Amino acid sequence: MQIKVIKTEEEYNKALKRLEEIFHAPENSAEGDEAELLMLLIEKYEGDNYPIEAPDPVEAIKFRMEQMGMNKSDLAKVIGYKSRVSEILNRKRKLSLGMIRNLHKKLNIPYESLLSEY
Repeated sequence: MQIKVIKTEEEYNKALKRLEEIFHAPENSAEGDEAELLMLLIEKYEGDNYPIEAPDPVEAIKFRMEQMGMNKSDLAKVIGYKSRVSEILNRKRKLSLGMIRNLHKKLNIPYESLLSEY
């Protein structure tokens, strides 16, 4: 396959098909190098044409809580009172700047997710 920048959906589909054929090629082989280049080109095309939006703050918090095995009481230690946690998770209260800083610092939730509208 001739490697070039993917510009159309047809080229994208061809690149996916070719990558599937050579995916398990050994590293440092011609097909291994081709697979690596195709992955980069496919990733760029998908990033440009199928961007994934950052989750809203509440979904980001819930996701991180699930990952860390946290409950509402654990989250209350990070952002304040347990009743405040319920209000935030039920979207009845917005996050304050202090809460955002704590969530970022203590739970490593990206600012980008915590600052988006919801």
